[in-house]
Amino acid sequence: MPGSTAPFVGTADLGPDTRLACSGRYLCRARERHRRTENAVSSPAERTLVIVKPDAVRRGLVGEVLRRLEAKGYTLTALQLRTPTPELLAEHYVEHVGKPFYPALIEFMTSGPVVVAVAEGVRVIEGWRSLMGPTDPTAAPPGTIRGDLGRDWGHGSMENLAHGSDSPASAEREIAIWFPQQ
Repeated sequence: MPGSTAPFVGTADLGPDTRLACSGRYLCRARERHRRTENAVSSPAERTLVIVKPDAVRRGLVGEVLRRLEAKGYTLTALQLRTPTPELLAEHYVEHVGKPFYPALIEFMTSGPVVVAVAEGVRVIEGWRSLMGPTDPTAAPPGTIRGDLGRDWGHGSMENLAHGSDSPASAEREIAIWFPQQ
């Protein structure tokens, strides 16, 4: 009938056995959202450590970096602003202790506050590392955090705005260092 509207069907109204014919773009979108939600629920969520480094904090980029993480659909479950100590960083960067770049890395990471967070979601480790882009900001492609916001300041590529865990084992180890109560 002209002028009549069908009742709104939300994703909460769609059960796993619901069969709908897509007769309008809103109904199709609701059905697609439901399918994505069901897939997300069945996949295990991961956690990763996120560090917004001192260069990003100094430049006022914390909000933009975290906005991109949340816009991707990941959830922040812990968040803290702090200035790391050399001792905490020695534990975090244990695999780099004794390497030639280590003293400069510690000097940079203790040069100001960082924002440290725990992000959670399906494939969050891979997704966050993809959002950050390659380590070298000059080589990072547009669309990534490092590609859009980073550049070489002549101090070495460790000034690359953000850190993310590289594996589930690293994530759990790093989270335990920065958030022992988690």
